[in-house]
Amino acid sequence: MARAAYVHIPFCEHICHYCDFNKYFLNGQPVDDYLTSLAIEMTNALRRYPSEGIETVYIGGGTPTALNEVQFSRLLHGIRERLAPSRGISEFTVEANPENLTKTKLTTMKEAGVNRISLGVQSFEDSLLAAVGRPHTEKHVHDAIELISEAGFDNVSIDLMFRLPGQTREQLASTLETALSYGTKHISIYSLQVEPRTVFYNRLKKGRLPLPDEDAEAEMYEQIIETLGSRGLRQYEISNFAVPGYESRHNTMYWQNEDYYGFGAGAHGYLKNVRRVNAGWTKKYIRLIKEKGDAFVEESRVSLREQMGDHLFLGLRMADGVSRTGFFRRFGVRAEEVFGGELETLAGRKWIEVADDRIFLTKKGLFLGNEVFQAFV
Repeated sequence: MARAAYVHIPFCEHICHYCDFNKYFLNGQPVDDYLTSLAIEMTNALRRYPSEGIETVYIGGGTPTALNEVQFSRLLHGIRERLAPSRGISEFTVEANPENLTKTKLTTMKEAGVNRISLGVQSFEDSLLAAVGRPHTEKHVHDAIELISEAGFDNVSIDLMFRLPGQTREQLASTLETALSYGTKHISIYSLQVEPRTVFYNRLKKGRLPLPDEDAEAEMYEQIIETLGSRGLRQYEISNFAVPGYESRHNTMYWQNEDYYGFGAGAHGYLKNVRRVNAGWTKKYIRLIKEKGDAFVEESRVSLREQMGDHLFLGLRMADGVSRTGFFRRFGVRAEEVFGGELETLAGRKWIEVADDRIFLTKKGLFLGNEVFQAFV
């Protein structure tokens, strides 16, 4: 049964130029009704699909810390009461934006049992932050990290991006050094992807988005791997680096293809080999919860072959790769019996390596991850 829960807060005070997540401007939104609906959804889901114990909770968005202090407290304590009423959650993460993180909200997190913060930084260069539409500055980040430290949080992830418009390798080096200077235990860093229905997508179509080319992107990625690795952060997943012991337990459950609950507007869940997607529009989400106690608008059963393919491509995202023994234990068949041709082709191209019990990406494969994963989709 599921040991992980994702909770989505779709409200933002500001919409970034690259963001295609399910989100809405906070002003005028029925936030209190939304929080009531979340509580109902969690209660009903745990009744219908019981868990022996939720181990990880991740609150993402949107911007969870955009809620006012009363709403934020209601959210966190409501989650704690429903998902882990009698025991602690081993990893309880909240996404936070530097510009709306306050001492009171950090105190509320402590009281509710939050023990990990994912801080949305993206860059320490003010010019690049402005270029991607982020509302904060480097000073906001510095002040937020000081508040987090004073509140006693040790497990902090800094989220960064690269391949930003006009970004140079020197700017990337500066951002990495600044992030490391805070003694950061975990860094998630993603290459900018231009998605439909974003400001950047419209600019790209008009030829007004000066992005680094593919070669520059690959050089930046190698620079990231070398810099963070030399400073003690192990690359345990394609885009994630951590001091050993500070890897994200919640996200690791995704990559290990484990079951998880998805709560909130637009949230995805995966339970008993069924994928479910909630209504994305907040008012429709609230209405469906009132009418039937859940907000599913899509349900699809995952075939056995799809489960095996998912297990491979998700597991290959991790540095340790996929255990062949674990695959057999889970599915009753060897990976080579189902995907022998695909594995042979990828190994022949030197994109993956099969050694003893593990199947994992080579360094070459690391740079071509999406092409590798396509073989199993």
